[in-house]
Amino acid sequence: MIKTERMIIVPDRKKDIMILLSGQGEAIPLFKVFMPESILESLKGVLFSGYIGEGPRVEDFERRLEPWVGNKNVLALNNGTAAIQLALRLADVGYGDEVISTPMTCTATNVPILAMGAKVVWADIDPWTGNIDHKDVAEKITSKTKAVIVVHWGGYPCELDELNKITQSRGIKLIEDACHAFGSEYQNGKIGSHSDFACFSFQAIKEMTTIDGGALVCKKKEDCERGRLLRWYGIDRKKNRKDFRCEDDIKEFGYKFHMNDVTAVIGIEQLKYVEDTINKHRMNASTYNKAFKNLRAIEPLRYSSDRLSSYWLYTLRVKKREKFMREMERCGIVVSQVHARNDKHTMFKEALANLPGVDEFASEHVCIPVGWWLSEDNVKYIIDTVVGYDCE
Repeated sequence: MIKTERMIIVPDRKKDIMILLSGQGEAIPLFKVFMPESILESLKGVLFSGYIGEGPRVEDFERRLEPWVGNKNVLALNNGTAAIQLALRLADVGYGDEVISTPMTCTATNVPILAMGAKVVWADIDPWTGNIDHKDVAEKITSKTKAVIVVHWGGYPCELDELNKITQSRGIKLIEDACHAFGSEYQNGKIGSHSDFACFSFQAIKEMTTIDGGALVCKKKEDCERGRLLRWYGIDRKKNRKDFRCEDDIKEFGYKFHMNDVTAVIGIEQLKYVEDTINKHRMNASTYNKAFKNLRAIEPLRYSSDRLSSYWLYTLRVKKREKFMREMERCGIVVSQVHARNDKHTMFKEALANLPGVDEFASEHVCIPVGWWLSEDNVKYIIDTVVGYDCE
């Protein structure tokens, strides 16, 4: 890298992208893994305990998650995608059913719909939040609709009151993809306490990580108990058996979606720090909101005061986005769209729809660093660089 008076030039586009996305090197990263050294002692205890599968640490982790999601029906899983697929299964989604979803997300949100043999039906989004448009959801419901999946873009909660009214009145399950939104709140309630199902990701670069992992939160206890069986092939692990290696009759097939004690103990330790981590994201986002409110070609998303984002992402809408991204790269600031619209992928070719809100959002959105790793000087430098670009 070649230093300049502004900061850094990143001239080599072939540079290993993992260096930029992992917080290594000199550029200000978009993501960075949080891993406290205090984790080593408890991790060592599990690794040499002789038991590293799903055990007491998983149950402990589930209990510790309860206050964070406002719900006691918590299932720790091996990743957030598994949580979505398990939620679809518990919603009895199958071949020929329709699931309404947003294309503005990671493909991990929508691939499970195809895995269940169901059809994706795209709903449009609000181009100023990135979240699904509840009015368009209502218009897309048919007699074949079994579930609706919504994504809290960047951690900002969707219109959950309206969405729950729509789905409950039609007997349809509402599934929240809350993989961006651990610690977010909607009208003073934790995300995880509002809908039929909420799915969380604890993947490496999330604010709360277990290296890889996830959780499914269920409104109904009976869904949680069924999910507990399905996450481990359909086997009741709590039942006393004559031969602990041989199971009784399995009534319903399941998956290998469980979490293990190694990742769970990492999560237990991470929970000691996550409140501070999220607060730092929010503080940085608040500073950005004030600095960017009167710009001409760059605008932050528009958020309501009745909910609280975790700000896993801080998203701007930028005119001439590609030029902006090149300038940020030149100045040593890693930016990205993070997720591309899913409806353009060949695997979803049968679900094409007219989505003007997605068109508008996807043509301008870009995310800038907002995380816990930013120093005051980093935040000031990012603001000065963004404002300086807007003035050109």
